[in-house]
Amino acid sequence: MSDPATVSTSTTGGPHLKRALGLTGLTLFGVTYMTVITVFTTYGIVNQVTDGHLPAAYVVAVVTMLFTAASYGAMVRRYPVAGSAYTYTQQSFGGAIGFLTGWVMLLDYLFIPMINFMLIGIYLNTQFPAVPVWVFTLASLLLVLLFNILGINLVNKVNFVIIALSVVLVVVFMALAFKEYLGGDQSVGLIDPFTFGEGGIGAIASGAAVLALSFLGFDAVSTLSEEAKRPRKDIPRAILLSTLVGGFFFILVSWSGALAFNPDWSTLNKEQIDAAGTTVMDSFGVSWFTAFFVAIYVVGAFGSGMTGQVSVSRILYAMGRDGMLPKPLARLHRRFGTPIVAACVVSIFALSALFLSLDTVAFMISFGALAAFALVNLSVIRTYVFPKGGRREQFGFWKWIRYLVMPVIGFVLTIWLWTSLQALTWLVGAIWLVVGVIIIAIVTGGFRKPVPKMDFSEGEPTTEQIDQLGDEFPLEPNR
Repeated sequence: MSDPATVSTSTTGGPHLKRALGLTGLTLFGVTYMTVITVFTTYGIVNQVTDGHLPAAYVVAVVTMLFTAASYGAMVRRYPVAGSAYTYTQQSFGGAIGFLTGWVMLLDYLFIPMINFMLIGIYLNTQFPAVPVWVFTLASLLLVLLFNILGINLVNKVNFVIIALSVVLVVVFMALAFKEYLGGDQSVGLIDPFTFGEGGIGAIASGAAVLALSFLGFDAVSTLSEEAKRPRKDIPRAILLSTLVGGFFFILVSWSGALAFNPDWSTLNKEQIDAAGTTVMDSFGVSWFTAFFVAIYVVGAFGSGMTGQVSVSRILYAMGRDGMLPKPLARLHRRFGTPIVAACVVSIFALSALFLSLDTVAFMISFGALAAFALVNLSVIRTYVFPKGGRREQFGFWKWIRYLVMPVIGFVLTIWLWTSLQALTWLVGAIWLVVGVIIIAIVTGGFRKPVPKMDFSEGEPTTEQIDQLGDEFPLEPNR
């Protein structure tokens, strides 16, 4: 098999990922990463937390994510290279903060493929109970590894099929949901799912915090900056488009589901909560639809797991390239141009899916994601408003809104959701950060040497140059 995603080199002779993705491919990558049916990933968990007000939690999450997505767009225009929040905070606040940001991001990126492998096992087991969950989980893990080694273009082609099937499922689901609602007692008002309920805004915030994992698609898009044809133009657009499209479907699907199926979520057992998708589908009384849902959901989870592994392998690749993690992580496959060592490491870590619980993994993903989102918002302010050296450019009114007001709002909203997570999540997150500090101490010889970072000192464009020239302005990091 021949794949054009071969290795290219810069003028310094170092390996680079090949630019092969346009706006459509990048947007589809982000939407597939989020996958419109990811509503059912945490459907039971968040409905329990919010007492059936999942749509309200999604509205809060979407608003928060749009501000953060705008910050990602601003940063990728300045630094269109692989590494995402790791690169942005590294360039804004220094190597140590950058590494810790990348390190905490690994919580969500390492767990994203894992949660999808877990869900594939859980849902397939509902249809084939004789086969253990772990068999399906392990098989999906190995298949995703194979796809990612073969290259980004193959992943991109599979994304089209996955999205098409997911849209079909969503349309059929909503049709059945509204039919159920119109033919039922209509005890739930049309706007009731968007209210705060008895738990108040605190419960909605806790639910929205968990839903942060649903929006990692826009962060995933930013990790493909070195594989985009026009990174400064297309990556920011794809980030906003994937957030808007994904958020619209999340709200629509969760709302229709809440109208048709509104039980006392506190009375359901763990199996019903984890596989809440089948619980909802069974309530429609259409025997074939549950099997159809499981089939499409598994395909969507496979696509999300596949794109998730692509993203985290690029982050490990960037960290290995910068010397903060072992150098072999930056090794690319000679034929396919993919970070093969990093992909294998992700798959080994994902084996934890065989013994961890679904809710534990979901909360850890959100902890890492929200921490990274908060720092990216701060990075915009540091980079554009308070740049290194103190030489701030002259801004007009709209640039103050774009580079100061919007990032501040995004930061405040993200921190609000972050502090709404459970105490156990914070404990595990704190331990993970301590390990990151230990790694920095080892790499820097007891903090005596600076933390390695990419050097853009000779090629970093000004804001005006970015706005005027876009991708025509060259930028290659000096490694």
